[in-house]
Amino acid sequence: MIYRHPLIIGFIIAAIVNISPLYAADDATARAIMQKVDDRDEGDNRTSDLQMILIDKRGQKRVRKISSFSKDKGPDTYRLMFFLHPADVKDTGFLTYDYDDPKHDDDQWLYLPALRKTKRIASSDKSNSFMGSDFNYSDMTSREMEDYDFYFHEKYREQVFNGIKTWGIWAIPRSKKVVKETGYTKSLLFVRQDNDFVIRAIHWVKDGARMKYMDVKKLEVIENIWVATEMHMKTKKGKQTTHKTILTFDRIKFNQDLDFNLFTTRRLEKGL
Repeated sequence: MIYRHPLIIGFIIAAIVNISPLYAADDATARAIMQKVDDRDEGDNRTSDLQMILIDKRGQKRVRKISSFSKDKGPDTYRLMFFLHPADVKDTGFLTYDYDDPKHDDDQWLYLPALRKTKRIASSDKSNSFMGSDFNYSDMTSREMEDYDFYFHEKYREQVFNGIKTWGIWAIPRSKKVVKETGYTKSLLFVRQDNDFVIRAIHWVKDGARMKYMDVKKLEVIENIWVATEMHMKTKKGKQTTHKTILTFDRIKFNQDLDFNLFTTRRLEKGL
């Protein structure tokens, strides 16, 4: 898998590129770099507190508080989120089984307390917005290496951000199925050369009218694990920013005593 941060994976540069990457061949060196991204240690039995700030085009803000948990099961990763605040989303739960096997589609469930109903997220719905944010459901799981061709951007092959060297790498879906599920026709990723972390990128949305940009604003080492503690994702239509999401992570802990019984639809409905 690639983009191994639980919420996926930074996107932003200032200019729109003027070449079409759709016909380039997979590059072994670029793929090797993305393999290092995939292999990077993300820790296990993680807990954290999240704050999600939703900002509309008028600058109006909505703030949501979330508790998050994740646990590895062999090569797979289970993730669980509970919304704590405000009242209109309180007790909403989101569960993901992120499978390492590329032949096994990831499973996702959303519990809506107002309906007292758990909804399984179908593959056809994974390109939809997650809880009104600029992230979609597919952003909440890792991407499969086998689903993409990787190669260097001609102009941004080596780009420096705030004194940090990165590799600029195209990620091009190999099938229409991947485009449909992720909602993106192509992505340009910026990988830090010193720690194999994707800190910036751009997504081209499949509707052709929008682009998404994410930027990892803060990156810290916690218990010897590189962790993004602040991420910004914005959606643009032309030059106008139509919406923005800010995620901040606090009280991040690894090696917690998490039981697999926590990561079930039954517990999803029970809540914290």
